[in-house]
This record gives sequence, C-alpha cells and structure tokens, in this order.
Amino acid sequence: MYKRILVPIDGSATASHALDEALKLAHDTGAEIQPLYVVDTPPPIYDAGGVYYPDIRDAFLQEGAHLSAEAVERTKREDVKGTPRVVEVELTGDDIAQRILQSAVEFNADLVVMGTHGRRGWRRLVLGSVAEHFMRIANCPVLLIPGRDAEARAEQAGTTGEPLKEPS
Repeated sequence: MYKRILVPIDGSATASHALDEALKLAHDTGAEIQPLYVVDTPPPIYDAGGVYYPDIRDAFLQEGAHLSAEAVERTKREDVKGTPRVVEVELTGDDIAQRILQSAVEFNADLVVMGTHGRRGWRRLVLGSVAEHFMRIANCPVLLIPGRDAEARAEQAGTTGEPLKEPS
C-alpha cells in the first residue's frame, strides 16, 4: 500500500493523464500525493552586448504556480490529501530527472507516477526522455503512464490542462 505518491506535472496532456491516474491510486489507497513542477531554466546566453537572459525563469515559475493551483483543485475534487511543489534544477549540472529524484527523496515517496510520451527513434534521440532517465536512477517504484491516447484526446478537445475523460 502506498502512502506517498509523487507525480511530475508539466502542463502536457501526458502529465495530466498521469496525475489523473495518481489521483485515482491515492484515493483508493488513502495515500498523500505531491504534484511536482520542475523549472529547468536554460543557462544565460552571452553575446557581444552582454548577457541575454529573458524573463524565462519568471515565466516558468508562473506556469508552475498555475499548474499547482490546478493540481490543488483536482486533489480537492478527488478528496485526496496533498500539496503541490515547484522546484528548480540547479545550474551546476543537475537535470530534470535528478531533481525529480531529489524531490522524491525529500517527500519520502514510495511511488512515482509519471507520464511518458513514448517517443521513438530520432525524436527520442533529439528530445531525450526524462522518464527513461528517471527510471534508471530511481530508488523507489515508478509507474509509467503512456501518453499517446491522452495527447490524442487533448488534441481533439483542444485542451491540455483539464482532467481527461475516458473514451466511450
């Protein structure tokens, strides 16, 4: 029986679907849930005029706050205990998967539920896979929720942040 479930959220239909599944599991087992938004700010870009560092960090933090507020509504609606968290990747070589792991340890998670886009071939090589990297370094069970159907349903509905309805 799980007591603490961590679920990374990023605003995608895949992550939303993973949150839906984590909420169901938390509701059924009485577990506490922690939706986690990870800010991965790119390093500053230097040019002849100095440092070009647009307000991208602030935009990511605002997105994290927005997604956290949505997660609070969804946890309340499902009568699940939990508090979202926004964390940042350290600029000293950390990456998203490592920051998720650190957060899971800090939360004392006994399960991580995360969506996976299921990319293959060239797209996977170019874009990488946070889920795959996390699976390699995780120190607790990981439940991967495939996102292909979630992305297709979100595209049809024209949304990515709302809970997804099961197909009829």
